[in-house]
Amino acid sequence: MPDPIRVLVVDDHPVVRQGLRTFLDLQDDIAVVGEASDSASCVAEARRTAPDVILLDLRMPGGDGVEALHALHGPGPGNDRAEPPLATPRVLVITSFTDPSAVLPAVRAGAAGYVYKDVDPPALAAAIRAVHAGHVLLHPDVARLLADGPPPAEAAHLTAREREVLAEVARGRSNREIARTLGLAEKTVKTHVSAILTKLGVQDRTQAALYAVRSGLDASP
Repeated sequence: MPDPIRVLVVDDHPVVRQGLRTFLDLQDDIAVVGEASDSASCVAEARRTAPDVILLDLRMPGGDGVEALHALHGPGPGNDRAEPPLATPRVLVITSFTDPSAVLPAVRAGAAGYVYKDVDPPALAAAIRAVHAGHVLLHPDVARLLADGPPPAEAAHLTAREREVLAEVARGRSNREIARTLGLAEKTVKTHVSAILTKLGVQDRTQAALYAVRSGLDASP
């Protein structure tokens, strides 16, 4: 049996954290490895516990979710250059905001997707599994808002194959699914994804997917 997905729960309300832990601990393939209540403790716990997925609230006192995302993705409070590199986990935002524009800063900062706090528990577990597998969970309304923004800066040229792979990333497909769709080895897809991130100057596949959305590369053939 594969190792369980290691999850860090971040919310400023102890009751919410306990409720999430209680449910997630019932899943055979998910293990809650830590809890945090604000941005600084989120980064510290991420460094201590090395989670695969962070379940992150947006609004918290003493540092919100977007601040935590920036700290996880680069130098900042709790993630100093002098410290060992922090293996960036996938981040799933869990929020009470129903306005899609409210989650835009988190998505732009590298969140792999978001769910609402009234999500059905089985759907929450499914979302955690999806982002862990490499999927990007972008609601169509969020994608449209991103597409309505200013066009992205011109990036280094992508090859035709890299553009195909990027389009599949933007559709939320994992490396395994992309390999199956394009008839490639999964290792080849991983190499293409790494090259795409380097050429676009982005840090993860979520940001690459946003580039693709705003460039129109995610449109169905």
